Amino acid sequence: MRLSSVLLAGGGSAGHVSPLLALADCLRRRDPDTRVTALGTEKGLEQRLVPARGYDLRAIPKVAFPRRPGGALVRLPGALKAAVGAAGAVIDEISPDVVVGFGGYVSTPAYLAARRRGIPIVVHEQNARPGLANRLGARMTPYVATTFASTSLPHARVVGMPLRREIATLDRVASRAQALTHFGLDDHHPTLLITGGSLGAQRLNAAFASRVDSLRTHGIQVLHITGLGKEFAHESRVDGPPYVVAGYVDRMDLAYSAADLVVARAGANTVCELTAVGLPAVYVPLPIGNGEQRLNATDVIAAGGGTLVDDSDLTPRWVDQILVPLMTDGRRTAEMATAAASIGERAADERLADLVEVAADSRGAR
Repeated sequence: MRLSSVLLAGGGSAGHVSPLLALADCLRRRDPDTRVTALGTEKGLEQRLVPARGYDLRAIPKVAFPRRPGGALVRLPGALKAAVGAAGAVIDEISPDVVVGFGGYVSTPAYLAARRRGIPIVVHEQNARPGLANRLGARMTPYVATTFASTSLPHARVVGMPLRREIATLDRVASRAQALTHFGLDDHHPTLLITGGSLGAQRLNAAFASRVDSLRTHGIQVLHITGLGKEFAHESRVDGPPYVVAGYVDRMDLAYSAADLVVARAGANTVCELTAVGLPAVYVPLPIGNGEQRLNATDVIAAGGGTLVDDSDLTPRWVDQILVPLMTDGRRTAEMATAAASIGERAADERLADLVEVAADSRGAR
């Protein structure tokens, strides 16, 4: 069916905003006349990313569910009521055919406001272990999409993670020469990509900053994305291939094209991007939180497309004893790349858009 208006709810972190934007782009490709409105918070990444992509953003109050008794729990009913009212006002203004939630602070108010108005709801859960908002939302609708098969939610169907178009359509082989030139890397050394995400990861930065000479001695060139403000200047004492340090890279498609192996956190979006483009990886789950990052990497590790190292075990000694032998074993990294690609999903945005259309259709069928 033709969608005249869609409300996408999600914000606060890149994990929610990235798939939201990927779906928005897909819906616009299908029908440029579809009105796409995003619901977010007042201070999240969406305040910059959503308008920059050309979409209307409406902010509602942030509602966090306290994990323990206290003043915040006492204030929750009033805060939630206000947020549901604000979400409802946006819904009444734009009259969406369907509300799609990606979890986070604004999804629960959006789900509740949509249910009161009889508007179809679609839930997309990015992580293997679902968050509270989407556990609630999944009880309100039969249209529930997950990234990972292991995710336990009512009515769940696996669609994968909607990805940025430049990642979903990336041909690493065709782009490799451009990528190496872009970052000042050589074309005759294996390339290690290190990234802790947009904020960086101190554990990764510290471990590799002390092994610059060791990696160069073994003929390994490195693109190390440290996070803004966390760059370091190394004074290597040996000859060898480049060790490039960057605080932030806005062409991650080229970073992936240059890489032969990645060391990264195991955020859902990172895992799905790496498998989609067929990159083997060493995943270093965050040691805090509810353990979802370890679960996010379960499938790719089981398939042989990656390995896992605990945050506390990622030391300079680990770099020398484990990573260097892996990086210099071209046959093994090639096998891992094939395994990673075997479980990658490049068309999740289209699959989720299909579900959105089915949900919108259900309203007319009532």
